[in-house]
Formats: sequence, C-alpha cells, structure tokens
Amino acid sequence: MSDAPACFSTPPMEPEVAAIQALTDDRAFASATEAWLDRALDRIAGTDRGRAAMHSLACRRRWEDHLCRSGWAGLGWPREYGGKALSLHRQAAFHEAHARVGAPLPVNPIGHGILAPTLLRYGDEAQRRRFLPGLLDNSTLWCQGYSEPGAGSDLASLRLRARRDGDAYRLDGQKVWTSFANIAQWCFVLARTDAEAPKHKGISFLLVDMTSPGITVRTIRQITGEDEYNEVFFDDVVVPAANRVGEENDGWRLAMAAAGFERGTYFIPRIVRLRIELEDVVRLAAERGRLDDAVLRDRIARLVCDAEVLRLHAERMLAGAISGEAPGAEGSVLKLLWSETHQRLLDLAADILGPAVQHGPQEPHGAREGRWVRDYLWTRAETILAGTSEIQRNIIAERGLGLPR
Repeated sequence: MSDAPACFSTPPMEPEVAAIQALTDDRAFASATEAWLDRALDRIAGTDRGRAAMHSLACRRRWEDHLCRSGWAGLGWPREYGGKALSLHRQAAFHEAHARVGAPLPVNPIGHGILAPTLLRYGDEAQRRRFLPGLLDNSTLWCQGYSEPGAGSDLASLRLRARRDGDAYRLDGQKVWTSFANIAQWCFVLARTDAEAPKHKGISFLLVDMTSPGITVRTIRQITGEDEYNEVFFDDVVVPAANRVGEENDGWRLAMAAAGFERGTYFIPRIVRLRIELEDVVRLAAERGRLDDAVLRDRIARLVCDAEVLRLHAERMLAGAISGEAPGAEGSVLKLLWSETHQRLLDLAADILGPAVQHGPQEPHGAREGRWVRDYLWTRAETILAGTSEIQRNIIAERGLGLPR
C-alpha cells in the first residue's frame, strides 16, 4: 500500500449544494434537495426520452459521478474525511427525493453504503486516507466478494482461502454473483484465513485490487439480457497484509456490522420507487381498460395496503436508528415484505400487459412497456439476493420471535 497523503483532499462542492446542505429547516432542505435533483436530472438526461434512457449502465455512472462531484457524497461521514456530517434523517430525505424524481439507481452503492462506513469504523488511518477520496468523487468503483458456489445463504461456509505469506496474503478460490466485478477497480472480500477455526471464525476482511495478476472475471448473462453479475476466480492472488481491515480472523464480525450500516435509509428509495410504480400500474390498467375488473382492483388494494405498511415500518426503523437502537430482525422483516410485495406488483403489471410480455424486455432502458417486462424478470431475483426469503424468515423467527432453531 502506498503512503497516505499528508492531507485529505476533497472535491469542491457546488455553491448551490453547499447552500442547500446548510439550511437549518428540514422541510426546506428536503424541498430544495428535490428541486436540485430534478433540475440536475433534466440537464444530464436532456429530453423526457433521455430521462427514461437514464437507466442504462453508462447513464447511471454519469449521473452518479455528477452527484458525487457536486457534493452529494459522504453525506453522513465526519467532516475530517471530506464528509458532510448530515443527520440520518437528512440522509433519508436525500434518498427519498432521489427516488421521487425518478433518478436511476447508483452503480457504486457497495462502495458508498458498505465499504465507506466499514473503513470509517474499523479501518486504519492509512486505509481511510487512501480509499475514501475515490468514493467522494466516485472515481473508484467497488464490488463485494461474499457469495461463493457453496456459500450463498450460508455465507459462513465460504472457502476462498487467504494464506499468509510474509507481509501479504495469497488468495485461491472463487466468488460468484459479484455485481459489477467486470468494471470495478477494487473488491472487498471475505476470505478464510484459518481453516481449522469454526466456520464463523477464521475469516478476514481484505481489500483486493481487481487488476492483480491471477484474477479472472467471467460475466453471467441474466434473463433480462444484462450482465451485471459475475464469477470471480482467484489464482494465487497477492494481497498486501496492509489491505486487511480489522484483525486477522475477525472478518465475520466486520461483515455483520457492515450489513447494518444502511439500516434506516437503505430501503427508503426502494419503497418510494415501489409506490411510484404502483401508481404507474394503476395508469397502465386504466389505459388497457382493466379497472372494471373486480379481482384486479382487489390486487391493487392489497398492494396499496402493503406499500403503506412498508412505509410505516421503514419510518419506524429510521426512528430506531436515529435513537441508537441496536439492529434486530427489523431489517429482515422489511427486506422480506419489500421483495415479495415488489414481485406481486410486477406480476400484476405482467398480467395487465398480457401477451406483450412474451416479447421479452425489448428496449429495456427506453419505452416503459419494455421496462415493465425487464423489471418483472428482475424481481425474480429479489427474493434471493441479499438473503433469501427463507433465510429472512428464519432470522425473524429466531431473533425476532425467539423461536427455537
């Protein structure tokens, strides 16, 4: 690892963004943030058609770069590391406004939402000063090396081996379902550093340069036609010991802490988007002359109720996070409700579209009908990724309800 810079360099902030973040009234902050995002999205996207096309990977990266370089990165970080030190409530307001204007999903959420808070809490000073600046200006894209072919929901069964060799580790093994590994410059991985320890022990948290000799990335084509997921193979990959975050064999504790860093804000934009999509589905049903269908209206009513329950639960989680409550099973409840509600919502959209669904996700980043099909296909993964629905139910039963294993 190179020496840390003598001072922490941060990108300049747009004067208007600085003025918005300095507002003392929360409502004024939320309103001004949404207005800024709406204008900025119009500038980046151009026409209405351009805004619809903002869901392509290239446009998503351009938009995220613009946000970060305008001053919307590191919202909750300490100021000494270039952060804005905004409250959790204001961070949630930003994410809600971002979703409400229809802005595209980020490409680097792993770096901003998981790696950054992990480094701020557990990293050493050299690691913070080396890696945080690349997140502030979004010049460094990160991926997450957790899942393996035999260690998905049972992540602690991972077998990627990290053998100590002097002042470095040598990695051998495989990761899979690694989002954006084909374009990321860096990856943080969980690797087994003690094969004799119990499976939740002997795991370390390592930062890996994706250009290192011995790394092979193979993209996985999804049913939507996209290839965001990847397999990553490690063949005697050398990682400096200085790139280990925390103590050796303490990686599982860091990973579990990292999983709770976005509690309270992570699902805010997803729930806002779900409510917007629900409104779009109602319009789609009206355009197709289906609102006279009593069964369809009943399905819409249930979705409206579910969306409201999700909103209330997210607000309860946010309030708990603000007051410093320890994370519990609430995140699993919200993830389970969100993923299954979103699947039902897109199932309804597919039923309204009828035979047009068979054409597949044509123009998946353009015409709304094509995006309905793309999103319908994508939701098939939402009850699997980030912990399957079965795993979430086990967590709720054991940690939330106190039921025996």
